[in-house]
Amino acid sequence: MPVLAGAEPFSHTGSTEVGVLLCHGFTGTPASMRPWGEHLATEGFTLSCPRLPGHGTTWQECNRTRWPDWYDRVRSEFDSLARRCDSVFVFGLSMGGTLALRLAEELGPAVAGLVLVNPSVLTLRRDAKLLAVLAPFLASVKGVAGDIAKPGVTELAYDRTPVRAAASLSRLWKVVRQDLHKVNQPLLLAHSIVDHVVEPVNSRVVAESVRSRELTDLPLRDSYHVATLDNDAPLLFERSVAFVRAVRGVGAR
Repeated sequence: MPVLAGAEPFSHTGSTEVGVLLCHGFTGTPASMRPWGEHLATEGFTLSCPRLPGHGTTWQECNRTRWPDWYDRVRSEFDSLARRCDSVFVFGLSMGGTLALRLAEELGPAVAGLVLVNPSVLTLRRDAKLLAVLAPFLASVKGVAGDIAKPGVTELAYDRTPVRAAASLSRLWKVVRQDLHKVNQPLLLAHSIVDHVVEPVNSRVVAESVRSRELTDLPLRDSYHVATLDNDAPLLFERSVAFVRAVRGVGAR
């Protein structure tokens, strides 16, 4: 299946001290994480941003994938970074944050720290409760991509939401919520004040459920959901580098 131009995975080899795994969101692509990755590369970090199965091609292909497929991909990339770097941090946007949390729950201290941007662990939308029922009969609904406040910026993502894949995402949310108490790694939690995709309650649930002693709250006041491409991106990028260096206690270069 051909990959959309710009949706390709990317990586950078820098310091062996610090590795960063970047995880993009549901129906999105590595393109949403590329500016962040470029910033991290200039700071000397080794990094990897995989393209999740079913993403960056067609929403129909995404409907043939499930959350274990997405998780297996990020777990594989994490293991690869861990073989090359002393410490590995996981950065995630939206569902990428969900996958990052699952890695932290399962891998414990192997995950040095987390930077989450508008992570999703639930939804209050009533129609979402019907996903499992509708999945056998309804292939897709209107997409949620492109929630960006900055004029002229677009997100490379599907314009339709694949219903079967979305139903699987809701199952991932349940799995992650049940084990949030296992997360005790240092955590930088960035959340947009206005987000038309992931309700603010998501970040509150994460903050109140994890057991991270080092939890830094970072409100994003001038961005919508895809904050990695929005007005607050420079702030997010700078704070994420400072976070890694503070946790490590050393420079990344």
